[in-house]
Amino acid sequence: MLPMMLAGEAEARALLAQSLRAGRLHSAYIFAGGGEAPRQTALWFARALACTGAASADAADAAAADALPCESCPACRRSRPEAEPVALDGAGKSGPLLRHVGNHSDLVWVERGAGDTRLRIGQIRAVQNEFRLRPMEGGRRAAIIADAEWLNQEAQNSLLRLLEEPPPATSIVLVTAQPAGLLATVRSRCQRVRFPAARMASPLAPDAPPELRAQAERLAALPRAGVPKLLDWAEDFRGPRAPAAASVTELLATAAAWLHDTTCRAAESGESGAPVQRRLAAWHTLQSCRKALAQRNANPQMVAERALFALRNLLP
Repeated sequence: MLPMMLAGEAEARALLAQSLRAGRLHSAYIFAGGGEAPRQTALWFARALACTGAASADAADAAAADALPCESCPACRRSRPEAEPVALDGAGKSGPLLRHVGNHSDLVWVERGAGDTRLRIGQIRAVQNEFRLRPMEGGRRAAIIADAEWLNQEAQNSLLRLLEEPPPATSIVLVTAQPAGLLATVRSRCQRVRFPAARMASPLAPDAPPELRAQAERLAALPRAGVPKLLDWAEDFRGPRAPAAASVTELLATAAAWLHDTTCRAAESGESGAPVQRRLAAWHTLQSCRKALAQRNANPQMVAERALFALRNLLP
């Protein structure tokens, strides 16, 4: 696997700007982390790759990082993001499979379409088709694949062919909150830039939002709940897959935060042995549920059932 950089947004931009000026650029990157920082940095990086106006900036100038992109060259003017980007459709029916960054024909952005629960193989093939064409601007090209954890295995295998034989002067940036959801063969071909994890509020904190505290109380009651009650809760996640999957993703995030906090408290109280093993098993199940939801197009209600049963088994 290529080297990893650990950085906040400002540090990541400084390191990447240094690589740009030194000409040490990789054909593929993973920007890993939650929140908007990885996406915004990926957008900045793609525009900086295409920028021609700052190419001669003094690398020793401490303020030079702010010169990328320069915002004045023709490439920068064409790559300025639109206030309201075109919405994508993973099926290509009600919208395009991908869009360009601003009006720059060599900078491509891919993400889940509106209402889609995964990135589709057709979108990856559309990126491949873009890169079969000669560069229109004559400079470097880039593709940003946001929501990369929602690539299923078929789409990742298609992406792998692009990573194995990358076009010249092209960089592919995968933006993901969960890099473990990507195939090891994909991860091994990318340099990883890791952003600090975006921690959600503790469900056990006194100042936690009421809805979060209510869900934590419901999770805490699971080990004593009967199977019918658990199935009733999972029944809440029926319906159209997109909103159901979003709700289950939120449940898994809350459950993971609750399990983390309760495990820390248990460790402080001296708990050990079988209870700790059950907590670890539940944690691994939650991670597996996330992967199934993203990569295997699993039924959200069944994923919720599996997660809730795992949490119910915390106590003997």
